[in-house]
Amino acid sequence: MSKQASPIVLVDGSSYVFRAFHALPMLTTSSGHNTGAVRGVISMLRKLLAQYPGSPVVAVFDAKGTTFRSDIYPEYKANRPPMPDELREQIEPIHAIVQAMGLPFLCVPGVEADDVIGTLARQLSEQGRDVVVSTGDKDMVQLVNKHTTLVNTMTDTVLDEAAVEEKYGFSADLFIDFLALMGDKADNIPGVAGVGEKTAAGLIKGLGGLESIYSSLEKVADQPFRGAKSLAPKLEAERANALLSHELATIKTDVELNLAPEELVNGVPDREALVDWFTRMEFRGWLDELLAEGEVATTAEQVETDYEIVTTQSALDSWIETLHEAGLFAFDTETTSLNYMEAQIVGVSFAVEAGRAAYVPLAHDYLGAPEQLDRADVLAQLKPLLEDPDQAKVGQNLKYDASVLANHDITLRGIAYDTMLESYVLDSTATRHDMDSLALKYLGQNTIHFEDIAGKGAKQLTFNQVKVEEAGPYAAEDADITLRLHQALWPKLEAEQSLASVFRDIELPLVSVLSKIERQGALISAELLHKQSGELGKRLEELKSQAYDLAGQEFNLGSPKQLGEILFEKLNLPVIKKTPKGAPSTAEDVLVELALDYPLPKLLLEYRSLSKLKSTYTDKLPEMVNARTGRVHTSYHQAVAATGRLSSSDPNLQNIPIRTEEGRRIRQAFVAPDGYRIVAADYSQIELRIMAHLSADEGLLKAFKEGQDVHRATASEVFEVDLEEVSGDQRRKAKAINFGLIYGMSAFGLAKQLHLGRSEAQEYIDRYFQRYPGVAEYMDRTRALAREQGYVETMFGRRLYLPEINARNKMRVQAAERTAINAPMQGTAADIIKRAMLAVDEWLERGDADARMIMQVHDELVLEVATAQVDAVSSELCSLMAGAADLSVPLLVESGAGKNWDEAH
Repeated sequence: MSKQASPIVLVDGSSYVFRAFHALPMLTTSSGHNTGAVRGVISMLRKLLAQYPGSPVVAVFDAKGTTFRSDIYPEYKANRPPMPDELREQIEPIHAIVQAMGLPFLCVPGVEADDVIGTLARQLSEQGRDVVVSTGDKDMVQLVNKHTTLVNTMTDTVLDEAAVEEKYGFSADLFIDFLALMGDKADNIPGVAGVGEKTAAGLIKGLGGLESIYSSLEKVADQPFRGAKSLAPKLEAERANALLSHELATIKTDVELNLAPEELVNGVPDREALVDWFTRMEFRGWLDELLAEGEVATTAEQVETDYEIVTTQSALDSWIETLHEAGLFAFDTETTSLNYMEAQIVGVSFAVEAGRAAYVPLAHDYLGAPEQLDRADVLAQLKPLLEDPDQAKVGQNLKYDASVLANHDITLRGIAYDTMLESYVLDSTATRHDMDSLALKYLGQNTIHFEDIAGKGAKQLTFNQVKVEEAGPYAAEDADITLRLHQALWPKLEAEQSLASVFRDIELPLVSVLSKIERQGALISAELLHKQSGELGKRLEELKSQAYDLAGQEFNLGSPKQLGEILFEKLNLPVIKKTPKGAPSTAEDVLVELALDYPLPKLLLEYRSLSKLKSTYTDKLPEMVNARTGRVHTSYHQAVAATGRLSSSDPNLQNIPIRTEEGRRIRQAFVAPDGYRIVAADYSQIELRIMAHLSADEGLLKAFKEGQDVHRATASEVFEVDLEEVSGDQRRKAKAINFGLIYGMSAFGLAKQLHLGRSEAQEYIDRYFQRYPGVAEYMDRTRALAREQGYVETMFGRRLYLPEINARNKMRVQAAERTAINAPMQGTAADIIKRAMLAVDEWLERGDADARMIMQVHDELVLEVATAQVDAVSSELCSLMAGAADLSVPLLVESGAGKNWDEAH
């Protein structure tokens, strides 16, 4: 390749789209949009821009529709499966981001990207310009000449004239002949039957190109490669295919383009569009980099900042006076740990108006740290302010700050707003609800990240080790951004009274309730869990031994690759579905289906289930006991599940199974202290009752009002038998139908679950809707309303937006419709249990009962209750929970009590 400073780079975009999709993991945004191919292609373009500074980087993609090759040979590329939906949805973002990057973008109908690249490469080569073709497609080798080089950005390999000669044994101008002889299965180019890569290379090395080979067929038998003696008759018989294949494999170099090569220049990036796309795709690193390069114009007002580091008593006095006078101030803590039970305050920050904030360092203890105000003294001065219920505060995830302040004997009151919850209630699916994401979305501002001041990985500093001069701007910005987010978000909520009500009446008051439950914690028996771990370990070894026997060899049960080899290569089990990379999938749903007919997948499912229980609970829970309280303390998350349900982590209490013996045994380890009992109360079939209320179906309303077993009643209707004659199997099927339809289950899904034929399952569904027409009408009405307004609502006004409800992709629309049907029920159930928690907490705060809430799991509340008061508390608990909503059917609450959680449930 000649020495020129700036070669022109021609990018085979379509080649990289498919390679990125299949090579990279299935990356998705927090709202479920696929982004792996987008990230892969844009990464490659960014890499090329860095490798070839000053070079035009031209992105060329295939256009929609057929090409001239399909006119010549209709079977061309006929073997290729349709583009996966997960990839199709990424094409538009890729094209848009490429153009926003300012790169020349070409997409010419009727030809392939290869032909556009070939034409440009020829034109530029004839002008003496150096060209780099970035591709992973071997067909492009035919373009290589003294000016044109191929670069595979994914493998970092380069092919110039010498490299082609070395790799293939012949020059690049013979590569089309090579392809014509061997064909191409991927493109369905026939080639010459019986001629593979080695034979094709041998023919070309010995005799030259296609024309030369066919003009000297008598010399074929003398060639020094295997099978040469009998090859000539095959070549003659396949002459037409060879010539056709030559035509199909030849890249056109005379495509009519509506631009000249000199017009191929990089333009100015549209930075606002890139900020928008990188935000939507959640490409945080690129977004940070982009914003760090300079200001990006946004619709949000840019604010001048005045941040102060408070190190003197007079400055603190001035700020305390300012805070007292403020109608609302933002408050934030900086601490030693994310674990709210162990965290100690390192400093506090405040903001009273946009851009004006302060940080008070209290416990930075690195070598050479400046003198700071005394922590205990400062917190004592702040305590009246922080505990004043009439002094309004706003924060970001104030539940954490409240728990940390409790470690310093301060009860945070006057929580007026929480920006995490404001964003979550406004639109739970629009973005993640952490401060950095919210600042980007609603303020167009890139914040200082913790990693920027504390570093990453094993060497990351805790906040007390961060230098005060770096900690100050970071902490003050947290308070400032929180206040500005509130100023941006609250008007949007206020404009929608139903949303403002969800925030004000449900989510915000729940903050202090959840904080109390978390800090109360749950008592566990570490001894019992250790015993269970040993038993599970023994059972896992037995299962492993049985798996080896079934497989006929030892293998790693946790390795998808080894498992795939055993199941699909050695045992020849049917392949149910494949991974994005084309390997047979060993995912749980695949094993569930295979387990119906084969013993090893069934055994593997049990192994996986028990292994997860052991590692997640029986091994880990004893290690999570807080040394000070002797209890485990979970974290409840209000702003994670899109429908409004709470989730929990460290430990995750929502995932302890209740239907298996092993799961129930783990619940046995959650025990009551001496003199107390565990009381558990949960709603019975709450989502079905909400369905009856929302649909106003007469049959469902009647069943619930009369206290019937609703599954038995459904079985009676669907199977057309008297209530007394409903069998256990019929009730089981009816239960699957009842709950399946709530989640939008299709006939295919029901057939799979009940092991029925699809037509039989469809017959059950049809009969269900005939018997319960109100349900069918509700579903149709809800789908239509979702399409019209883009969201659905719970009984209490919580919204779930459905961005895919009017998408072009049919599967995504169907998924959005299923969500639209289920979300009002699941979301209303979430609202009801939250309202119940508020009512129960208010009652307990009056001090009439010796009891405290210790857990919330799905539709269940768990309390510790003094033994003598179990009956009275259970009665009041059930009454309060039943009164949390006014439905047209009774809200049935069932309770139990025992020495442990399992006995109580």
